[in-house]
Amino acid sequence: MNKPQVPDFLKNIRIVLARPNHPGNIGSAARAMKTMGLTRLYLVEPKVFPSDEANALASGAVDVLESATVVASLAEALSDVTVACALTSRRRELTTPLSTPRETTPELVARARDGEQVALVFGNETFGLSIEEVEQCNRLVTIPGNPDYFSLNLAMAVQVMTYELFSHTGVDVEYLRPESETASLGEVEGFCQHLDQTMEAIGYYRRRNSERLMRRMRALFNRSGMLRDEVDILRGLMKQIQRVADGHEHDGTA
Repeated sequence: MNKPQVPDFLKNIRIVLARPNHPGNIGSAARAMKTMGLTRLYLVEPKVFPSDEANALASGAVDVLESATVVASLAEALSDVTVACALTSRRRELTTPLSTPRETTPELVARARDGEQVALVFGNETFGLSIEEVEQCNRLVTIPGNPDYFSLNLAMAVQVMTYELFSHTGVDVEYLRPESETASLGEVEGFCQHLDQTMEAIGYYRRRNSERLMRRMRALFNRSGMLRDEVDILRGLMKQIQRVADGHEHDGTA
């Protein structure tokens, strides 16, 4: 199966990092983005950028860093955006409803499909988003976690949010599954007959009811959904067992 294509509408979704302190976090966030099909990165007043540390932690996502847009204010990063989600984990005296990534992402994906510009806004590693920055957004999103210990770093938060987005794109993992054909009932029956002959040859039926045993073996393999290559492997095993059994008979060790 051919690899699916990353949906084009993901280009309408941008990740905005406001005042990031550590270049390594910028690189790790870029890697998290590209893993989930996102490429548009906006940096608001980064402390250090570009940097070798960011490139190193971006791994294969240096292209995301190279095409990043650096701006002087959050307003500039959001100027053409219709939906901006502020990622926050603090209680705030705001009237904007608070939701989880799973609750929010269907709307974000739908708007991006329709051609709207969508932004996910992440704050400074130490202080998060300021109240003024949050007020520039029209959605509030919190990643739920352990109330007694909730400590996601910036790149982790980007990864969680972008994964939730990607899970709504319809891209699955079928292309990663090995291509195999299910064995026909005739092929399974051929194997069962071969197994019957082999168990007879090695003396497995001594003091056992062969007919009753094979009924159970047939039921087992018929319900297992065997693949053709699995049948071939097991029949090869049966042949080898029979060769060994025949050899023991010929040298008198049976």
